[in-house]
Amino acid sequence: MDRINEVLLSIVSSINTYLSNYVLLIMLIGCGLLFSLRTKFVQIRCFGEGFKRVFGNVKIFGGKQIGGLSSFQALATAIAAQVGTGNIVGACGAILVGGPGAIFWMWVIAFFGMATIYGEAVLALETREIDTDGTVAGGPVYYIKKAFNNKFGKLLACFFSVAATLALGFMGAMVQSNSIAEACNTALGVPNWIIGIVVSVVAGFIFLGGVQRIASVTEKLVPLMAGLYLIGGIVILIWRAKYIPETFGMIFKFAFQPQAIIGGSFGAAITAAITQGAKRGLFSNEAGMGSTPHAHALANVEKPHDQGVAAMIGVFIDTFVVLTMTALIVISSLYTGDGVLAGITHSGTNDFAAAAEALGVTKNNMAQIAFQGLLGDKVGGIFVAICLLFFAFSTIISWNYFGKINFEYLFGKKLSVVYSVIAVLFVFTGSILSSNLVWELTDMFNNLMVIPNVIAIVALSGIVAASAKNKKK
Repeated sequence: MDRINEVLLSIVSSINTYLSNYVLLIMLIGCGLLFSLRTKFVQIRCFGEGFKRVFGNVKIFGGKQIGGLSSFQALATAIAAQVGTGNIVGACGAILVGGPGAIFWMWVIAFFGMATIYGEAVLALETREIDTDGTVAGGPVYYIKKAFNNKFGKLLACFFSVAATLALGFMGAMVQSNSIAEACNTALGVPNWIIGIVVSVVAGFIFLGGVQRIASVTEKLVPLMAGLYLIGGIVILIWRAKYIPETFGMIFKFAFQPQAIIGGSFGAAITAAITQGAKRGLFSNEAGMGSTPHAHALANVEKPHDQGVAAMIGVFIDTFVVLTMTALIVISSLYTGDGVLAGITHSGTNDFAAAAEALGVTKNNMAQIAFQGLLGDKVGGIFVAICLLFFAFSTIISWNYFGKINFEYLFGKKLSVVYSVIAVLFVFTGSILSSNLVWELTDMFNNLMVIPNVIAIVALSGIVAASAKNKKK
């Protein structure tokens, strides 16, 4: 089994290196820049409008909607997918491999990603289909077929659906359950397989309840989990307040001088910093990946623009609030002052990640170590485990729904129960597999989703530009 894991890890890692270093980086930044220009930087012009739309009328008991979801329910379902292990474990992994400067590049990706996700949400609503019984269906497969109304479009839509089913419904669930199991095992000593069974059973119950049950859970869970994590994070930042200026300094300095902290040549170091920012940025905010449009397509709004600006706030909350909180906590606690990694921060070692691991620091426990500095080993570990449980579980249920839409597109609704059973098995399997292999597999299918999604939204960018200009259909 270990040998199979090693071989698979080597193959998948090689594929991801090519996709992340070239395809993903060019497509994400290029698409974000295109939509920023074509919408005249809608992420700046309409930020206030989006903020008011999200927080001006928040209802965590939105109730059952007829033929869709309320705007907040749709956004909460999208944020539940966005705010997951990428905000804790993913951010830590980016910092460990790419240095603190990787966070800067995550911010860059997120800024342009806000325009991209605006376009995705607008197109999801423009192309959604409503059945005679009021059931709403929408997402990338629908705007892919609109962009290319021929055999190529059908092929591209099928390719996306296969990648989305694997990335979100199956592989993505494995990453989330893996992180939950690892955190609970570290903090509480509970065997991974027991955590896997519990998470699988609860997830299965929600899966079978359909989109209304998922929305009912996410609209309550998202504000709770974000509030809990932010409160705990603020306490840590107050404790490390004198190191916050140095923390921001490290983020900006090592964004352009990464070789000074992670070693190696400038070219290799800057590539690591940028690609880690892009790869983990995608996994965190999902702008351009084609996952969240499945939720935004269900929003009951007057015009697509309304949900588009709300979608932008989802990326802002995910990256500039939650993920940034993780970065500030970890860097200020571990890389500055008396932090466990401060001693090797300026050593110029050729393998910073290996040096950190020798000190017992990995992407899976960085956040726990940071919180343990103030809260103690037991309480700090438990706090992070609880937050990670909320984050990862919310992502599991949202991603499962997104994957289900694509599975039904490929095989029909009659087999949806089969999909749910398979998904539950993947949730359990993820809790007991190698963490590195699980992450690499998920990254690969996430990357593959980007390709057909970006091709389609670029082809339909004129519709998005018109929506941002006219703010109407």
